[in-house]
Amino acid sequence: MFQPKTLIYFFDFFFKNGNTAKPKYFLVLGQIDNRTVIASLPTRTNQAPNFVSGHGCIDIEERCINCYAFAAKRSICDNGFAFDLPTYIYGSQVEDYEISILEDTYRIEGIDYEIYGTMKDDEFCAIIDCIQNSSATKRKIKKMLMSSKNGEA
Repeated sequence: MFQPKTLIYFFDFFFKNGNTAKPKYFLVLGQIDNRTVIASLPTRTNQAPNFVSGHGCIDIEERCINCYAFAAKRSICDNGFAFDLPTYIYGSQVEDYEISILEDTYRIEGIDYEIYGTMKDDEFCAIIDCIQNSSATKRKIKKMLMSSKNGEA
């Protein structure tokens, strides 16, 4: 379930910070040792200004904006999956989790979570580059992504 490029929808995701559990999309960005790096994909919240649109990495340093944008209705997975609404990955919302805890919490596919697809290779590489170059991404996450990319596990 936690292989890189996997797009997962959790019916009730419990956040590290204790926020109320809610349905959430996540993209697995990497895995190293017993930890996985996942990016939250908010569909209802857009922190980018109105003049920012399109698909791909958005980096406006003078406005401290860095995110990866998914255009609505554009296929991003090998199975043709596309988000209905514009969706974003923000470097500041990329976290690492212990795999065993996630597997214990979300045991049953179809009940606890659903796998929506596998991200297309070119799309995934662009996301990783964007997140690794984002000043908003934590240094720890950047190191984990680099190690995962280099096959260190």
